Amino acid sequence: MEQNRASGILLHPTSLPGPDGIGDLGPEAYRWIDFLDRTGTQFWQVLPLGPTGYGDSPYQCFSAFAGNPYLISATMLLDQGLLTKADLFDRPDFPNERVNYGPVIDWKIKFLNRSYKHFKRGSNKSMIADFEIFQDQEAEWLESFGTFMALKQEHGNVAWSQWPETFRKRNPETLETFKEKFAEVIEFQKYMQFLFRHQWQSVRDYAHNKGIRIIGDIPIFVAYDSADVWVNKELFYLNKDGLPEVVAGVPPDYFSETGQLWGNPLYNWNTHQENGYEWWIKRIQAVLNRVDFVRLDHFRGFEAYWEIPYGNKTAEEGKWVKGPGQDFFKAVKERLGELPIIAEDLGVITDAVIEMRDDFQLPGMKILQFAFAADPDDDFLPHNYPEKCVAYTGTHDNNTTRGWYDAAPEREKDLCRRYLARSGEDISWSMIRVLWRSTADWVLAPMQDFLGLGEWARMNYPGTPSGNWDWRIHPDAINESLVSRLYETNYLYGRLPQKAKEAIHEAILAQMEGETPPH
Repeated sequence: MEQNRASGILLHPTSLPGPDGIGDLGPEAYRWIDFLDRTGTQFWQVLPLGPTGYGDSPYQCFSAFAGNPYLISATMLLDQGLLTKADLFDRPDFPNERVNYGPVIDWKIKFLNRSYKHFKRGSNKSMIADFEIFQDQEAEWLESFGTFMALKQEHGNVAWSQWPETFRKRNPETLETFKEKFAEVIEFQKYMQFLFRHQWQSVRDYAHNKGIRIIGDIPIFVAYDSADVWVNKELFYLNKDGLPEVVAGVPPDYFSETGQLWGNPLYNWNTHQENGYEWWIKRIQAVLNRVDFVRLDHFRGFEAYWEIPYGNKTAEEGKWVKGPGQDFFKAVKERLGELPIIAEDLGVITDAVIEMRDDFQLPGMKILQFAFAADPDDDFLPHNYPEKCVAYTGTHDNNTTRGWYDAAPEREKDLCRRYLARSGEDISWSMIRVLWRSTADWVLAPMQDFLGLGEWARMNYPGTPSGNWDWRIHPDAINESLVSRLYETNYLYGRLPQKAKEAIHEAILAQMEGETPPH
């Protein structure tokens, strides 16, 4: 990670405004990037971009390689001739501030099916050749993913473990027969992936042209009900019936008194090591083809992970098991070069985890909301930060800063007010300012904090399977006052991009010389 002071905002694309009930990769994504540019903010951090499954969580996706088709913009398809205005005549009247996933998914699939029919009729001939190239380039994961999703559809969307044995165990003859019979259903899945790739790449190119870099997210574990597990059973601890023997989670911690039972299958790291971590290297490369940096979720799990017997109701009973450790990162670095990785090193961190992080020169994370439970020696207080870290007011797993402060014990509130030398009235911006002036190279906050929103705008409640991931920005939330306030904060604490710094320097010199400063 290069050493320069910069700031960023955490906002998943689903939280953007837009007409189809969920944020997408259409005009509002470009307006969002314009907002980042105008405020001198250099990073946009997103959550995992995969196709969401259980609980609509971006951390429980049907594939570690595929994109989320619900992010595809109808507006952009209109511009490309892949939809007509008549195709959107029955668009539901969606709420502005929440994603109601059931109706949204139904509507997205409806208009994407209409788009696919236009495409098959040749409504955009220039994209036909691009689609063929895309299928060839991504065949290694795309073919199995398309088949997996078609099989789910034909079996009532139940988990693959509930399919007939011949499909569970991937009998070649049965699969070939299925693929022939449902070729168009499979191609539709590939088509949606093609559209996602095309729209996301356009958004990313626009961000790069504005000097904005994107931070993505790689969950350490994958969903059990995914093409990844269905195709690569030997890479996981599964029994002869394909069910997990043990599952992932974390013991009781800050977020939950009974721990977090994630339920993901655990890796058979011996098998991964034997084949040079090939699947993992391809996974990291696939994400880096979409983003510039990645937050590697649950970094400590590569050193040791919490193993919970399958069938347990909570994560309280389990044991720490050694992971691949430094051998994994050596293999990845040998293949991919320098690692543009942010280590999510929160939770129970051992000396071995710190050593692994530092040996590969990876920045760790600091969370300001965690800073006020102890005393001024707390590692999460800004005056104790090393330069090489990425600091946040909070993440997607935290309450909003306003919500955190309102619910915090009085002792923590008192230390917080004394540390900030503020009354707590505008707590979100007080926390942002103290974070921005810290020595941390990179600082970020969720968009909810810039808007000063309370707990109702929280993105996720860890350990709660439903009611998450649905917050959206109100269309009128971003205004000139917010632009000015954020730009001023980035300016005062030395976090503007170099080009903006040079322009300001020239303006100051011109003023000093009595000239009209450049606009």
